[in-house]
Amino acid sequence: MNADIVVIGGGIVGSAIAYGLARRKVRVAVLDGSDRDVRAANANFGLVWLQGKGTNMPAYQRWTRKSIQLWPEFSAELTEATGIDLQYECDGGLTITLGEADFEKRRATIERLAEQLGDLEPDCHMIDRRELESVLPGVRLGSEVTGASYGRSDGHANPLRLLAALHAETVRNGGELLGGCAVQRIQRDASGSFLVDYGSGRVSAARVVIAAGLGSKELAAQVGLDIQIRPQRGQILVTERVEPFLPLPTSGLRQTREGTVMIGATMDEAGFDTSTTAEAAAALGAKAIRRVPALAGLNLVRQWAGLRILTPDRHPVYAESKSHPGAYVAVCHSGVTLAAVHAADIAHAFASGQLPASLNVFHHSRFDVSKAA
Repeated sequence: MNADIVVIGGGIVGSAIAYGLARRKVRVAVLDGSDRDVRAANANFGLVWLQGKGTNMPAYQRWTRKSIQLWPEFSAELTEATGIDLQYECDGGLTITLGEADFEKRRATIERLAEQLGDLEPDCHMIDRRELESVLPGVRLGSEVTGASYGRSDGHANPLRLLAALHAETVRNGGELLGGCAVQRIQRDASGSFLVDYGSGRVSAARVVIAAGLGSKELAAQVGLDIQIRPQRGQILVTERVEPFLPLPTSGLRQTREGTVMIGATMDEAGFDTSTTAEAAAALGAKAIRRVPALAGLNLVRQWAGLRILTPDRHPVYAESKSHPGAYVAVCHSGVTLAAVHAADIAHAFASGQLPASLNVFHHSRFDVSKAA
């Protein structure tokens, strides 16, 4: 099989890039793994989130902001083309604080980020309990709730619907989507083309994009890229369906279009273990009830765990191999939020064969301690 570009990884990151490539009439082949693979999309909280991102790396705030500005059109186009409603809503988002110390800590974080952004207008500000009650009419807040940070551009979407729409539109635009294709080897032939072997198959392409989540490290090493990533387990609870009562998503608490309430998420250092724990369920439930006591009356119907893909500073990595020009890597843990800019800017860069200088800040060389010294 021949393609212009082969994308390794059919999760949200790889699929957003592939969708953007296919729309540009690039012959793209997506090699996706097994349904039993660890997939961030299957355990994603679904936030399209800006507030608080980019502390100590303002470029990440700007990059995230650009994606969120693209999200309304991105969502509308996918929905119109596929008939799949991404359930995207962008009415603002909250990070609720418990106690005065938590409120002041959150305020300090927001103010520090605002200082680092310079003349870029802040998108987030603090609100006290009375303001929060006006934003959440009809929600009885717990006695410890002191307020929240409010991000006016924040929102949420359905990650599984997003992934299905990206797959459908990639194929409709001429792309190939191959499932159950675990990649074993990436090499170059005498003509300079990449040969990507998977099972009993092979794809030949002028360029290769590695967007395989936690599998990216081993694959990237085959083309001379040393990517530092690690897994972090996040556990989530889901309640029974109830009438809409929570109008805005919060960090760790949101109501879906179907009426379920998602409660999350832990930050467990458990390696590649995706099992759930009773301890996490108890802690997540207790914190949710401290914020919204009425949740104590709901039945829990599901608990799941997934793995985040984290770099040392939690920010994305986009890079091209020096030893294997034309081989790229794209890894991040905010695949839903960044999907719009991946389909736009990143796909354009890979299609043209050149990453713009503006993305140099996201090169993995920033973790090279000896170089920094």
